[in-house]
Amino acid sequence: MIIKEFEIYAIHLPLKQPFIVSYATYNHMPSVIVKLIADNGLVGYGEAVPDEHVTGETYMATFEVLKHVLLPAVKQQNPFDLEKIHHIMDSAIVGNPAAKAAIDIACYDLMGKYVRKPIYDLLGGKFHDTLTFPKVLSIDEPEIMAEKAQEAMELGYSSLKIKVGGDIQSDINRIAAVRERVGHQVPIRVDVNQGWQTYTNALFGVKALEPYHLSWIEQPIRMGDIDGLAALKEKTTIPIMADESIHHGLHLQEIIKKNAADVINIKLMKCGGIYPAIHLAKMAEFAGIGCQIGSMVESSIGSAAGYHTAISRKNITSTELTGPLLFSQDIGDLEYALPYVHLSGEPGLGIKINEDVLEQLTIKKEQVL
Repeated sequence: MIIKEFEIYAIHLPLKQPFIVSYATYNHMPSVIVKLIADNGLVGYGEAVPDEHVTGETYMATFEVLKHVLLPAVKQQNPFDLEKIHHIMDSAIVGNPAAKAAIDIACYDLMGKYVRKPIYDLLGGKFHDTLTFPKVLSIDEPEIMAEKAQEAMELGYSSLKIKVGGDIQSDINRIAAVRERVGHQVPIRVDVNQGWQTYTNALFGVKALEPYHLSWIEQPIRMGDIDGLAALKEKTTIPIMADESIHHGLHLQEIIKKNAADVINIKLMKCGGIYPAIHLAKMAEFAGIGCQIGSMVESSIGSAAGYHTAISRKNITSTELTGPLLFSQDIGDLEYALPYVHLSGEPGLGIKINEDVLEQLTIKKEQVL
């Protein structure tokens, strides 16, 4: 089996309501869908959701990098040769992990369909029997967030993830309001998305939040400040998660050396796909660091790929791939049933792509034979 041709779709995934994080407000999510077509007629789907604040990639640049650089480089390759394919992609262009993730995911989808197995069976089989996901609350006024948190609990969610990252006292008020509303038994994760910027600012925030029994605080300071994360970890009883600061093995090596995080957030879009994500998870396991598979708010394609990765690894104990729940239209049919997500067990990603919806949401597309 070799990759014979490909199609690329730049799409806008419509959100039910604006998604607000510390550095941006999204009214829709831009995504680039890759469709690899093999010489035997099998089709594999992949997805890139770039973020210039995290991966350094922009939406249309990702489309063009895939069209002109990466996809031509891997054409005629066997999708099973992932070590070689990643070497080819890394040799063709530096960085661009979300673009590379789209090809990686599509290759796994092709492999699974060829051997008629779900992707997790290609990764060692299921370790976890079930996967859960939190309700993600984007930034809003404290009372509104508290109300949404209560509604989430009533719907059947078992945990919460709170987006903050502005004025620190306002963020503390947000978290306090949510905790008071839902009680102390509900697991709450807090994601600052670098919003507190410096160690000094963040120290005030994490110390003030210690009474609220948080599962962890995610990336409270700017990416790259590993020394700051390490200093925070020493000064607080709240576990510290690294997200934007961990893209690849060299980052993780520094985090391990400096004992800078209790948990890392692995995102396929940051590291380049399933293949490198598995390597990161194994490296973290050896160091005694827990892992989560996170999301850049992806469709059923990227989300399913993340869940296949998570269910196969012992030390990936948390997921938060909730993009399909936030969209008013999705191109796939990944199944959510609060508080669980269900992988179908069908070959490859195990999802069906609605080609009509894909065309409807498409802004730009290319076909290369």
